[in-house]
Amino acid sequence: MRNYLVILILCIFGSCSEMEEQRVFSDVKIETIYTDLLSFRAIEIMDGGNMAFAANKGAFGLVDLRSNKVRVNTQKYDSILPEFRAVAQNSTDFFMLSIGNPALLYKTGDKGTMELVYKEEDEKVFYDAMTFWNDQEGIAVGDSMNGCLSIIITRDGGSTWKKISCSSMPKSETGEGAFAASNTNIKVLGNMAWIGTTHGNVYHTKDKGFTWEVIKTPITSAETTQGIFSIDFYDENLGAVIGGDYFEPELNTGNKAVTMDGGKTWKLIADGQLPNYRSCVQFVPNSNGKSLVAIGFEGIAYSYDTGETWKQLSNESFYTLRFMNDTIAYAAGKDRIAKLIFR
Repeated sequence: MRNYLVILILCIFGSCSEMEEQRVFSDVKIETIYTDLLSFRAIEIMDGGNMAFAANKGAFGLVDLRSNKVRVNTQKYDSILPEFRAVAQNSTDFFMLSIGNPALLYKTGDKGTMELVYKEEDEKVFYDAMTFWNDQEGIAVGDSMNGCLSIIITRDGGSTWKKISCSSMPKSETGEGAFAASNTNIKVLGNMAWIGTTHGNVYHTKDKGFTWEVIKTPITSAETTQGIFSIDFYDENLGAVIGGDYFEPELNTGNKAVTMDGGKTWKLIADGQLPNYRSCVQFVPNSNGKSLVAIGFEGIAYSYDTGETWKQLSNESFYTLRFMNDTIAYAAGKDRIAKLIFR
C-alpha cells in the first residue's frame, strides 16, 4: 500500500504528467567521495541509501550515500586476491564475481563474511558482468568457451549457479566474448535480457535464459579491442549500445547505435561524431528515453535526443556509472568513486 501511496503523491505533484518539459543538462558537477589505488569497474546502488562496489586486489565495500562514509574489506581465495569486475544484488544479498581463472562468485553470508557460491576453473574462463531479474533469478555472462558464450544462471536467489550447456546456446563466433569494462554488457527487463558482445552481436532471451537468439548490430568489431562495451534499455523497445576501440579511443565511427523494436534491428547514431570510445552508457531516468549519458576514460558525454547529437560535459575519466535519480549519479574508475550532479 505504501508504494501505491507514493505513486499517487508523485502523480498529484506532476511527476506522472506527460506534459512536463524535458530537463536538458548543460554541465555536470563532480564530487570525489573516495580514492584508493584500485580499479573500480563495478558499482551497485542499494536500497537504504548505500552503494556497494568491488574492485581489483580483492577489494569490496560499501558507501553510505548520505554521509559519504566508506567501509572497505578484502576478499582472499587461498593466496589469490581476485579482481572483481561484476557485482549484483537482490533484496537479501550482494554478489561479486571475479574475472580470470578461477572464476569466483561470492554472496553475502549469514555470518558476516562473504560466502563462495560458485567456482569455475579453466584457463579460458573469464566472466564479465552480472545482474538479477528478480530476487530468485540472476545471470552472469563470460567469454566463449567450447563454442558458446559462458552464461551462468541462478534460480534460487543466488545460493547455487548453473552453467548453460552449449547445446542450449547459439554457436558463438571465434573468440567472441564480452568486455569486463563496466558491468553493463547485460540489461534485464521483465523476463528479457540483452547481452552485448565483442563481435557487435546482441544476444536476446525472452524467457530468462531458457532460449536465445542473436542479432547482428552495425557496431564495428573487426579488431579484438572493438565491439559493444555497454548496453542499456529504457523500456522493452528502446535500447542503446556503445563501444569503440580502447586502443584507438579517438575513433568515433560504428561505435554507437539504438533500437526502437526491442533489439530486432539497430541503427548507428551520431556516426563520425562525439562520443568516441566509451565503456558505459545509461539512459537518464524519467527522461522518456530522450536523455543518455556515456562515460569512459575519454570523459562524460550527454545526449538529450536519444543519441542523435551529443555534448561533452567533462573530460574526467571514469569506467562505469549508475543513476540514483534523474539528476544524480555515481561513477567509478581508476582510483576513485565520485558523485555526479547533472545540471
